[in-house]
Amino acid sequence: MLVWLAQWLTENVDPGFNVFSYLTFRSILSILTALGLSLYLGPKLIRYLQRMQIGQTVRDDGPESHLSKSGTPTMGGLLILGSIATSVLLWADLTNRYVLVTLFVVLAFGAIGFVDDYRKVIRKDSKGLIARWKYFWQSVTATIVAVVLFMTQQQAAETQLLIPFFKEVMPQLGLFFIVTTYFVIVGTSNAVNLTDGLDGLAIVPTIMVACAFAIIAYVTGNVNFSSYLNIPYIPETSELVIVCTAIFGAGLGFLWFNTYPAQVFMGDVGSLALGATLGVIAVLVRQEIVLVIMGGVFVMETVSVILQVGSYKLRGQRIFRMAPIHHHYELKGWPEPRVIVRFWIISLVLVLIGLATLKLR
Repeated sequence: MLVWLAQWLTENVDPGFNVFSYLTFRSILSILTALGLSLYLGPKLIRYLQRMQIGQTVRDDGPESHLSKSGTPTMGGLLILGSIATSVLLWADLTNRYVLVTLFVVLAFGAIGFVDDYRKVIRKDSKGLIARWKYFWQSVTATIVAVVLFMTQQQAAETQLLIPFFKEVMPQLGLFFIVTTYFVIVGTSNAVNLTDGLDGLAIVPTIMVACAFAIIAYVTGNVNFSSYLNIPYIPETSELVIVCTAIFGAGLGFLWFNTYPAQVFMGDVGSLALGATLGVIAVLVRQEIVLVIMGGVFVMETVSVILQVGSYKLRGQRIFRMAPIHHHYELKGWPEPRVIVRFWIISLVLVLIGLATLKLR
């Protein structure tokens, strides 16, 4: 929005306003805007949630240390999504279709999570949005995005699959692009949702992955860097840097209140939307496999649930003391902060490995 104003001011008032056309400058403003909004609105939202008694319900069969968290305000994801959306609307080029698609994913998956949280904490329905309906609406949204991206592609590179460590292996997905996009968006959305079980556990890996994607989006949208790294040049991806930096700023602001012991939880409204957003960005920059590497913590949490459920149904035995796996370590006696920080460290290492794949080709 302000990009258009800056262009007008540059042409009619002072050429100095051209600084707002620089992607790096707008990225910094995107971070500061999202961070500032989060820090300013956070206390107000927390007080409102407390006043409305919108608090977390804690499972009785979970770790005993979590019982004290009962009643902690939830749905704090509204703070994250509001800060991201505002920052993107202010500093991104809103004629860029990738930005518009990403905003749609943020708001649509946020709406799904909101309905789930609303039913849980306000209507006191422990099931929230019934699983099949949650999955249905996730599927509808992801399919719409996949079809739109496929139908509006402007070059073959937009539907190629990049294979890490191989320069020339870039198979053309064709219609299978729609299937891949669907699974990446829905899968990542639910993976981040499963990870969001401890104070700050989900938001920091999300911030790290978003930062990495900011770098990837920048080099993918730059003809010189993309040529040097031998990755497809997709000009429109450069504006996704603004989205990624907005996630970074909003995530940092939310972490201020979500760090142990948390004053607020993000709820499904935040986790479902953030996961889906990372998924669609990975699709747009053609780095779905790298997302699996960088988001290894999310993958680990999801796989632990799948293995636990599968083992119990097939053998009648559990592999872990409790799933997702972060609860397993809690029940082994690890203090919650130790679990959180060690998972953060693992996430950082995986993000660095993911970034290294850009050069090791």
